[in-house]
Amino acid sequence: MSDIGEIDEGFYSRQLYVLGHEAMRRMGTADVLIAGMRGLGVEIAKNVILSGVKTVTIQDEGPAEWTDLSSQFFLKESNLGQNRATCSLQQLSALNPHVRVSAHTGPLDEDLLLQFQVVVLTDSSLHDQKRFNELCHSRGIKFIVADSKGLCGQLFCDFGEEFEVLDENGEEPASALIESVSKANPGMVFLTDDLPREFSNGSKVIFSEVQGMTELNSIGPVEIKDCEPGKCFFSIGNTSEFSQYERGGVVTEVKQPCKLKFKPLSDALLDHKLLKTNGKIDRHNTLHLAFQALHSFARKEQRLPRLRSQSDADSLLAIVGELNTVAQLDQLDEAAVRTLSYTAQGQLAPINAFIGGLAAQEVIKACSGKFTPLQQWLYFDALECLPEDEDQLTEDCLAAEGTRYDGQTAVFGPAFQEKLERQKYFLVGAGAIGCELLKNFALMGLGAGEGGQITVTDMDFIERSNLNRQFLFRSQDIGKPKSDVAAKAVREMNPRMNITAHQNRLDADSEGVYDYNFFMGLDGVAAALDNVEARVYLDGRCVQHQKPLVEGGTLGCQGSTVVVVPHLTKSYGPSTSSSNDAIPLCTLKNFPHRIEHTLQWARDQFEGLFKQTPENVNLFLRDDGFVERTLGLGDAEALEVLWGLWSSLQNTEAGGQRPTSWEDCVSWARCKWETLYNNDIRQLLHCFPPGEVTAAGLPFWAGSKRCPHPLTFDPNNTTHMDYVVAAANLYGQIFRISGTRDRASITKTLEKVRLPSFTPKSSVKIHLSDEEMEEDKQDDASKIDFIADNFGYYITFSHFLNSFPAPEKAELEEWKGKLASSSVESSFMLMYPIDFEKDDDSNFHVDYIVAASNLRAENYDIPAADRHQSKRIAGRIIPAIATTTAAVAGLMCLELYKLVQGHRNISSYSTAYMYLPVTHIVFCPPSPAHGFEVAGRTYTLWDDFLVEGRRCGQQEMTLGDLVQYIKDTYNLSICGLYYGSAALYVGQEERLQQRVSDVVKMVTKTEIPPHKKMLELMPSFTEDEDCEIVPPIRYMLM
Repeated sequence: MSDIGEIDEGFYSRQLYVLGHEAMRRMGTADVLIAGMRGLGVEIAKNVILSGVKTVTIQDEGPAEWTDLSSQFFLKESNLGQNRATCSLQQLSALNPHVRVSAHTGPLDEDLLLQFQVVVLTDSSLHDQKRFNELCHSRGIKFIVADSKGLCGQLFCDFGEEFEVLDENGEEPASALIESVSKANPGMVFLTDDLPREFSNGSKVIFSEVQGMTELNSIGPVEIKDCEPGKCFFSIGNTSEFSQYERGGVVTEVKQPCKLKFKPLSDALLDHKLLKTNGKIDRHNTLHLAFQALHSFARKEQRLPRLRSQSDADSLLAIVGELNTVAQLDQLDEAAVRTLSYTAQGQLAPINAFIGGLAAQEVIKACSGKFTPLQQWLYFDALECLPEDEDQLTEDCLAAEGTRYDGQTAVFGPAFQEKLERQKYFLVGAGAIGCELLKNFALMGLGAGEGGQITVTDMDFIERSNLNRQFLFRSQDIGKPKSDVAAKAVREMNPRMNITAHQNRLDADSEGVYDYNFFMGLDGVAAALDNVEARVYLDGRCVQHQKPLVEGGTLGCQGSTVVVVPHLTKSYGPSTSSSNDAIPLCTLKNFPHRIEHTLQWARDQFEGLFKQTPENVNLFLRDDGFVERTLGLGDAEALEVLWGLWSSLQNTEAGGQRPTSWEDCVSWARCKWETLYNNDIRQLLHCFPPGEVTAAGLPFWAGSKRCPHPLTFDPNNTTHMDYVVAAANLYGQIFRISGTRDRASITKTLEKVRLPSFTPKSSVKIHLSDEEMEEDKQDDASKIDFIADNFGYYITFSHFLNSFPAPEKAELEEWKGKLASSSVESSFMLMYPIDFEKDDDSNFHVDYIVAASNLRAENYDIPAADRHQSKRIAGRIIPAIATTTAAVAGLMCLELYKLVQGHRNISSYSTAYMYLPVTHIVFCPPSPAHGFEVAGRTYTLWDDFLVEGRRCGQQEMTLGDLVQYIKDTYNLSICGLYYGSAALYVGQEERLQQRVSDVVKMVTKTEIPPHKKMLELMPSFTEDEDCEIVPPIRYMLM
């Protein structure tokens, strides 16, 4: 970053939620050298530059070659013969304006290396690795080696004799509310059981807000013991001399730094215990020797082994055998050594993306002290990507042809390259993962030949916060469609790319574009989506059309990939997310005890005041039936909506809240402040005083129920004024009244505001649980049903009012009369709803959230959150970083290799999960498609009953014809047939004579869209009527 201490939060927004400000500041002082600008080197450089170090120097002495173009995305054919570093400099420099990037085209030497805090070697000899590591280790320079050969990769880290890790895993410190603390030796701390805890023995914790045993609040971090999984207690040492515990308190984990020691490379080469494996222990132990053997082979022969050369593979295996006389491995994976020899000349974009993502994450660890570095070796292979029948690959057919794909054909051969180029793929999402995938597609040549095609859709437009990880975009692209800019960028990488960009959301509304013909013309689908609902929908479409799907996702430094193969694996499946993480409504309304609760409350306030109420007003003005529909919501909610309508349509002189001036907006904001932070709290304490006890004689305000206190407005309090300024401006916006940030003038206006008097009421009921709230809602619904039963389906406004107490009834009767008056002109009453936008710091949205939340937190003595934390939680921001994105996209494309080849062995495929803070990576085969029985026969989700509705050009079949066809073809008798939630047939004989499409139109009361070429019908069979899962009937209308 250009200025130490200054962080461009707009640019680094999503990454800051991964690394934090302190780590980013430390990175902003780091100078990094990355040697080697082939595919792996440029991938590392791209990710490191995006991350925000101070400077990056790229070094390479060599000229660009054809084999580079299969994975070096900043080289073009016109760059062949020119220096790789020089050719890459301009585009790397454009990635991040805060990072100074320079090129060095001379050789590496000691004077150069001593200028940097981190040195990364790629495409280097073992001799140079040892020589430069010895220097770096002795001078405290963090040293990383990254290498890739064909389908294999290697990573090594040496961060010196003593490296301090400030945060081992990046997880939020564990925190919990205290139920009680014993006065004993050792003292036992008992926790409330409504929050997940992640405390462990040996952790250090601090205490705060403890009443009674206040000594706990002032002691330093103490070690906890006797902490067991699933238990809500632990011990902390001697508390027998402390005061008696009374109530309250929070216990919070304090993360402790740790120091790590690294071996220099020469020593680490001999220590197999330093290998980080991900399940392939024997293979990766062997690869540790095989990579050393490759260096020996190359030094002797002055070249890498020839492609598919048996003699060179024999030589490499012999060298590995010699090395094993020292290593003494029990078992060598000789097949892996041979394959490494056969493919070592290969340069694959997916491998370099994965290894490059991991290597760049290690650079970030080295610069920041954030997360645990790799100790010290990691090997990766994707040998399963090779053809299931490798005999087709011979030395003769793999000769370089002087094309941009030479690095890839060196591994897979020219026939597979031609197949890749003919592929038709659909990419959904052109964000962070989408950009990385498109880059890989261009390098691989996916869809880049005759008959090939990539279709990418993304409805979003580029924002500044995207630039830190969506590397195809630049500042001049802000405001443009992501898909258009991404498509243009990859065409520049590979001019042969056949790519079409759309700006459609993938959902039911776009099925006219992505219809049966579109999906049936595809070879596969790649998902780069950021929400589960969209993934589930896309997965369903792929299952429906029998298309493979490769999917990936990230959450900060976590990443995962899933591959779905028709008739082989299970699908992504329906959403398994539950509402368990949802905050109970009663907690939000009355009993918050965490900052997350107050932030969600503030977000709900924003949506209700500035979005939902204006939308309701506009619906009321445009739709005569709006009030009637509102009455079915239950009395409390209906009254709230109707009151909001009335108050927004009547000005202050008429008793409403519709402003006619900026001063009215300020007055409204001040009155709202008083209601939320004083009156509502006084009402709550009137119902439940501080000394309240439960029926069991226990304190009501205990555990997760924090006793609040009302606030008194102070114009000299910054947070108090923050709320008024933001709320008044937002209120003005929904009525098209211009506001101001001038606090002096707002303060003068506040002096004239008259606050309505307030007296707490004993008649107010406050719900203590969501269940109690739901019971009251059911009572409301019963009341409405009773009225409907007695007065007809259309409940009149008068009938509705008569069901409520007189005060509300009279008030709303008055409101109804005013609305019916001729003075209400719809065109002048329209309001302007506001959609929450978290990334614009000038729009008052986040200003309002932060102030509203922190004021409520002050009510309940909850520690306030800063703007950065508040924006993440309230804005539901997904933390993101380029390193994870690159690694995930690389793994997705390795699965794509297998899909294009048509692998049918499920063990060839992999699902993956990675957690880069601790370099934890897990691979496992996907789950097979689950089988189920219908009438004694086994099916999977991939099976269906395909029926041509118009066979041989005849008229469409009747429902009876369909029933008979299923009986004749599958020996199953349909007793029920459903289209979505509509029952097409449950024994109605008269429908059997109607055409199937006519029955669908009759029952659903809607026309079948012209693009709908296939109807998915769910049958029930007489032979197995109780079967919960059956294959669908896919009824073709073509």
